Amino acid sequence: MTFTVVCTGQVNDKSIRQKVLNTAIIDSTFIFGKWTEKGGTETHLTFLGQVTTNKRQTFKLVNSIYYWGLSHRATSRILVFNNKNEYIGNYRVTMTNDLPTKMENEKLIFHNSGEECDKNLVTTIDLNKGLPKQFFRKCKESFGDIYSFDNE
Repeated sequence: MTFTVVCTGQVNDKSIRQKVLNTAIIDSTFIFGKWTEKGGTETHLTFLGQVTTNKRQTFKLVNSIYYWGLSHRATSRILVFNNKNEYIGNYRVTMTNDLPTKMENEKLIFHNSGEECDKNLVTTIDLNKGLPKQFFRKCKESFGDIYSFDNE
């Protein structure tokens, strides 16, 4: 399900992130702003859900795609929040189709959709023990990308 919210002027990241976290609607994409060939920016936020680790820490995860520039560039991240909806960090992801497809049973699930990757490979990252400092997302055979947690 996709929701569109058209905003004029600069989009306040903190405000729109809180709107999505407060709705807590899993797997729905909310769109803020409007990118056009003449300019503007657009942010797509998808709440993946929350996970409680075996140490009783709760994390909420959101896919974020920020479109900008005349050539429609995209900045993709997995945003991480605590149980109070406070931002604690992110994983910077190379391409939009490298973002997780869903979160299920305390695991992030990544399906390959890009042309260059094996569509039969699925990467699963277990969050039960906490947020990994790094994880490897498989693409083809033993190839893929390493993504690191950034808390700055």
